[in-house]
Amino acid sequence: MAFFRIKHVSAVHDAFAVRRFHPSSGRWFGWLLCLAAVGSAGLSLAWVNHAQASPAASDTAVVDGGTHPHPAELRLPPDRPLSVVARLGRRMFFDPALSASGRQSCASCHDPAHGYNPPNGQTLQPGGAHMGQLGFRPPLSLAYLYRQQPFSIGPDAGEVEAPVNLNTLASAAGQTARAQKSAGATPASVPMVPMGGLFWDGRAASFQRQALVPMLNPVEMANTSIEQVATKLATSPYHAQFQQLFGEDILKQPDQLVSEAMFAISRFETEDASFHPFTSKYDAWLQGKARLSAAEMRGLDLFNDPQKGNCAACHLSKVTPDRLPPLFTDTQYEALGVPRNPALPMNSDPHFHDLGLCGPFRTDLARQTQYCGMFVTPTLRNVDRRQVFFHNGIYHTLKQVLDFYNLRAVAPEKIYPRDANGKPAPYNDLPAAYRANVDTTDAPFDRHVGDKPALTDQDIQDIITFLHTLNDGYTSREGKATAAPRPTQQAP
Repeated sequence: MAFFRIKHVSAVHDAFAVRRFHPSSGRWFGWLLCLAAVGSAGLSLAWVNHAQASPAASDTAVVDGGTHPHPAELRLPPDRPLSVVARLGRRMFFDPALSASGRQSCASCHDPAHGYNPPNGQTLQPGGAHMGQLGFRPPLSLAYLYRQQPFSIGPDAGEVEAPVNLNTLASAAGQTARAQKSAGATPASVPMVPMGGLFWDGRAASFQRQALVPMLNPVEMANTSIEQVATKLATSPYHAQFQQLFGEDILKQPDQLVSEAMFAISRFETEDASFHPFTSKYDAWLQGKARLSAAEMRGLDLFNDPQKGNCAACHLSKVTPDRLPPLFTDTQYEALGVPRNPALPMNSDPHFHDLGLCGPFRTDLARQTQYCGMFVTPTLRNVDRRQVFFHNGIYHTLKQVLDFYNLRAVAPEKIYPRDANGKPAPYNDLPAAYRANVDTTDAPFDRHVGDKPALTDQDIQDIITFLHTLNDGYTSREGKATAAPRPTQQAP
């Protein structure tokens, strides 16, 4: 089962590497996490196979009262003092003066106290020049993205020397837009599938781009141009830091100033331990430092069971072969056919459809209709600190999400509204031409109307109980807190 998904058969970068785009060469370079220095080491660390192995029975059995039978020594990101560039990025992350309204910062939609999710249960967050407009999709968490790769199609190509033509790759992929996924199996072949990228549709290839898009979005921070953002930076209380770091003339170069500012924000999001603390009870359990309760163990078993929840098919739950902790996402894309949300203002137009990878906000794959309706699989870490789920915010509780997975195939009348003939209208948020893209092969979607649901109500409650163990900030029985300190907000 996936909460927002498609299948993992790619490689991911080493835990300590991030990506930065070099505009003059058009190439991607691996940049090592900074220490307290400004510079970054230009090393590209080894790529690792992140495919999930078939879970052994002993890995999910209740052993010794809920202890992990094979504790792992996890390779965690270093928790070090922030570089001076990252400290500058931290100031901007919390600075509402960078918005047109003067009332919205990055942290307004990505609150550290909520796992860098939105801080409330509103389906869409307000923004705009006067904070009177709504966005189009619920913001995703900014946490646990440090291993996210730029968007690609097919098996990961690694370091490429020339720009990739996504339409060529997509056309070569033919109709293999997705692969059947099971929590307990490894695909026999490597399919061509979309993966990586930032935002629901993967259109941002780097943290730098991800930070800039809301700055210029008229329904978010609502700056009208790069020059307007540069003016705010040049008159900010920390403008002298830009000159110290990037030269006396940096304030006179709007494009370069904004580029360096977005890079500083990306360094903060990469270096600060609060974005990837790995301090959940599940992490402690993986390391043999905590016991899961009977209900938590049942939930984990159901989560991993390919015949029941099948959640781990997309939300990978096992430590990687080189001891990287699981991110609970395969970073791929899938069309799940969630119901249309009538609460969204744009949905008042019956002809409007959010098609994810093929539009309306992403345009480079508009002709690749096999991807219409597909959205990225976010991490499930800190998932119950979210209050809005799926790309259109249709659900507000984990129970509703699990009911959707459990009942969509077997009792669609409990999920979708009825049409003019009184029959359920499945996939009513997709045009009929694209409904064949919806996943009907992965469990539990492979069942038929009238079949017994894969999960009982107790099963669903047990899975939710397990999902609580993915919240960071777990405190062991000995009273030792595992939470990394939240970032200190410095006044601009």
